Amino acid sequence: MAQIFHRGLNSIGRVSLLGGPILFASIAIGLAIFFRSSYATGRYDVVEQPVPFSHLHHVGQLGIDCRYCHGGVETSHFAGIPATKVCMNCHQQMWVGADMLGVVRDSWQSQNGDEQKPIVWQKVHNVPHFAYFNHSAHVGKGVGCVECHGQVDEMPLMYQSKTLLMEWCLKCHRDPASRLRPVDEVTSMTWTPAKKTINPETGEAYPTDPAELGRVLMKQHGVRDSLTITSCSMCHR
Repeated sequence: MAQIFHRGLNSIGRVSLLGGPILFASIAIGLAIFFRSSYATGRYDVVEQPVPFSHLHHVGQLGIDCRYCHGGVETSHFAGIPATKVCMNCHQQMWVGADMLGVVRDSWQSQNGDEQKPIVWQKVHNVPHFAYFNHSAHVGKGVGCVECHGQVDEMPLMYQSKTLLMEWCLKCHRDPASRLRPVDEVTSMTWTPAKKTINPETGEAYPTDPAELGRVLMKQHGVRDSLTITSCSMCHR
């Protein structure tokens, strides 16, 4: 019987058998890298704001506590955006004529008028709508602001410092003890387990060993076990 296919097709067949899985694996790895990249997640992107607010200046240099501007962080699922009055508490007395604060002054002057002009701040950390996140639950359990927002005291302009991917959330939920701190230190940008901190319940210093401190804080703050807080229903309700 005459040969139907050319002998060269044997080589093509062998290359296809080897190259197909390699190509598929390369595409899968490439997509995984892209999905985690800053381009896809928005990590490190500076969001343009109506006023170029510097956390480096206000938090790092002036030492203003996070809760002064984000008043709902301890009691609400949403940390809160500062009202114009919060800005003007200071800026009625300092930098009163600065050009960059023109939006703030216009908003303040409109408060007693018929057409109020709130400052339209742009949200930087956007958790997907299908995921439930509660600021008060995390702050009340001793999760520091820096764990999710990074070193904001070093940011001239605010940006998203973490990926906010589910795998990033799960990494913490699988080992919550290592991320906890005394509630009084939640807003501190410089706190470490080695810092001597007093336990308000016992009046004694917290242990400085990270592992032991984590166990103490898990019990004190009533943090549930990792199996419970990694349940799908915890975040997807």
